[in-house]
Amino acid sequence: MSTKKNIEVKTIFNKISYKYDFLNNLLSFGLHKLWKKKLVNLLEPKAGEDWADLCCGTGDIAFQIYKRIGRNGSIIGIDSASEIINIAKEKSDLFNNKIIEWETKDIMDINVCSQKFDGICMSYGLRNLENVNEGIEKVFNLLKEKGRAGFLDFNNSKKNSIPNIFQRIYLRKVVVPISKIFDFSKEYKYIEKSIKSFPSGNELAKIAKEVGFKNIKYRTIFFGQMGILIVNK
Repeated sequence: MSTKKNIEVKTIFNKISYKYDFLNNLLSFGLHKLWKKKLVNLLEPKAGEDWADLCCGTGDIAFQIYKRIGRNGSIIGIDSASEIINIAKEKSDLFNNKIIEWETKDIMDINVCSQKFDGICMSYGLRNLENVNEGIEKVFNLLKEKGRAGFLDFNNSKKNSIPNIFQRIYLRKVVVPISKIFDFSKEYKYIEKSIKSFPSGNELAKIAKEVGFKNIKYRTIFFGQMGILIVNK
């Protein structure tokens, strides 16, 4: 079911889709690729497993997982923004990739009875959901027994801490001015707003525990700017 936030997020990503990869590389100095690789490394996808990349964007993580699971495994990339999914499909076609499936869908609409996965990744997607608790619970229900999941996103650090101050300066003095050049300042201002309402690392770990996850680990990377939550069912 579409909500005001779901529609806002979908509209944002459809609008910026044609510059999405370019701006990700520019604004993170290319480091987002390393952070996503670290997430995949921590989850250790294995040959023959079934995986999902939720809120997949243009498919960076799906492509990394594909290299590990091989042709006997399966992976599906799901995102609610159709224009973003179209770019992922185009990138996939360049590799003549027949293993990765792509689907335009709100992840909350995925049927938990018909689809189960050994592993699930979500990078910069959990923060954009209408309800973080429900999003983590959805991932839990989509996993097979003993499955694992990983979430990569901005770290909502303690107010006025050094990471928090750096983050605010970076977003206001770097991200928004650069995005303004491409007429996306309104869209990228959304990032700071979404981080403020996002649970802290400790809160995310608590939610995961309440949902039923085990072996919960949250770690910060890039001087506390980003966080990775790893959980097992």
